[in-house]
Amino acid sequence: MNYLRLKKQGDFQKIFKRGERVFSRELTMLYTPSACQYMGIALSKRHGGAVKRNRLKRLVRAAYDKNVCLLASPYSIIVLPKVKQTYSYFEIEKSVISCIKRINSSCNGQGRH
Repeated sequence: MNYLRLKKQGDFQKIFKRGERVFSRELTMLYTPSACQYMGIALSKRHGGAVKRNRLKRLVRAAYDKNVCLLASPYSIIVLPKVKQTYSYFEIEKSVISCIKRINSSCNGQGRH
């Protein structure tokens, strides 16, 4: 694991208030610059029962952990998956990579996407 997990409600609230957003087909990421790399996942009961929500969290964590090295600098990130019937690891991974590229490009002065 190349990142720390966001767990406290206060940390989530700071990012929800001050964070910028990037969107992809499968998920939305909120991010703010940070001293260390942090990541948290926010889900609601609309995503399904506990088993389905936990599976979705495992998929997102695996995709994020594999691709976190693509980030240019450390951020605190909240991942908000979109509600769907079924979730595929490859679709989630593609969305994570897309969001990471948008975060890097928006922070390099190339404008927001």
